[in-house]
Amino acid sequence: MARVRDNIARLVWIVCMALALVLAVAAFTYALEANQDNGLVKLVRDLADIFDLGFFDLDNPVKAFEGKNAVVKTALFNYGLASVVYLVIGRVLERIVRP
Repeated sequence: MARVRDNIARLVWIVCMALALVLAVAAFTYALEANQDNGLVKLVRDLADIFDLGFFDLDNPVKAFEGKNAVVKTALFNYGLASVVYLVIGRVLERIVRP
């Protein structure tokens, strides 16, 4: 039973890390002004839009910046914060599940 719980805890942590990575990569696509027509960039941004928890959405962000580079700053702040939230939730859940 302990081995199963250990594997589940590891899986939970890996999933949360992967989601945080998707959000971080999406934020960097904005910072690097990546080509929006590129299939990979579009995929990463679409995935980030799905996994942004609805709370860190770029259309209705936690913090919206104005002025020069507002889109980049908003993406970095909100997707970065969502990444941290996923990492914290993943670590907490991992500790709860692990024997």
